[in-house]
Amino acid sequence: MSAILDKIKAVFFDKAKPLSPGFYRFTAPPDSDLPLRLYLRIDSNAEGILIINAATILHLNQIATEFAFHFIKQTPRPQVLQSIIDRYQTSYSEAQQDYDSFLEKIETIINVPDLDPVTYLDFDREKPFNSELSAPYRLDCALTYSLANASEDNLSPHDRVDRDLTTEEWKAIALKAWNAGIPHLVFTGGEATTRSDLAEILQYSQDLGQVTGLITDGLKFVDPHYLDQLLDAGLDHLLITMDPNLKSAWVALKNALDEDIHVTVHLTVNEENADKIESVLVELRESGLENISLSSNSIHLLEKTSSLRDRCAELGLNFIWNLPVPYSQYNPVTLETQAINEIPEGAGIGWLYVEPDGDVLPSQGINQVLGNILSESWESIWTNAKQYVKEKV
Repeated sequence: MSAILDKIKAVFFDKAKPLSPGFYRFTAPPDSDLPLRLYLRIDSNAEGILIINAATILHLNQIATEFAFHFIKQTPRPQVLQSIIDRYQTSYSEAQQDYDSFLEKIETIINVPDLDPVTYLDFDREKPFNSELSAPYRLDCALTYSLANASEDNLSPHDRVDRDLTTEEWKAIALKAWNAGIPHLVFTGGEATTRSDLAEILQYSQDLGQVTGLITDGLKFVDPHYLDQLLDAGLDHLLITMDPNLKSAWVALKNALDEDIHVTVHLTVNEENADKIESVLVELRESGLENISLSSNSIHLLEKTSSLRDRCAELGLNFIWNLPVPYSQYNPVTLETQAINEIPEGAGIGWLYVEPDGDVLPSQGINQVLGNILSESWESIWTNAKQYVKEKV
């Protein structure tokens, strides 16, 4: 889509009035050859996000946002091309090439399994995080701070919350997020799979149209039927905080990799495993894993962790950097936040974090309450989030 983009940047950007911010939806008719459900959010900067079949979020630049708008509105192809030609003073062949490229991207996302649930079209991943957003792109929801092993519960910040919210309260949060334009919920903890209502909450979010992820130790996936329940409820992606010393963890990972779902493994580098992690990475890659997340629970191992991330690249493992890690023995978030002495890129703008009692934080480990998502208005919380980021920049 470079031809028209170059024209926008060089000369014509100010002459083409952006589309109005808002939400737009499309559902293909029942007799359609291709099942398709689309949700488009356009922000005030004329960029947007397109949710495809409640499974993939596509970040769009201005011209791609216009293509998506016309696609949802079912504008006839000749009118789409003429509109682009008139607005951006481009040639017919350039407009046609860029529009066909956009449609091809949509078709690929629909038909190819195990794609990254968040995709950027002509974007660097960091670029979309700006103050012009109408809402964050993601809400990280800690369903509970309880762990599967009750003896380790002291590793979670139970003193921060009064109670765990009910099923209906989490559904209310999902709906509030959807109405605010937040397309992506990631469920974490503690250990989210300790909640018997996890599949029900996932199903509710799926029915709304949201993309859903789960962060877990994955050990319950030793039972493939449990994983099937979550997949049937609409789960779109997994991050497994893995203990490679457990045989059951490898069995659970294999079960997940055998399914049609995007899987990431998180490893925490510590004093005990620092010399063994590289061999674990090789074994993970040989098992078919494609996505990795790494962090350290020791400030003395941050350099080692950085070199291991380089090794991941050599192995062909995609590095995932911005998902939270459940509070457990593998959670290094407080240490790393203190070590870098700044908020993570995107925290408070690209995503927010909801604690088990509904309190909203800029990100996991940044313990400044922006409001309670059940008892306070979304507008108030979002204003507080943007003010927090503004003060930290």
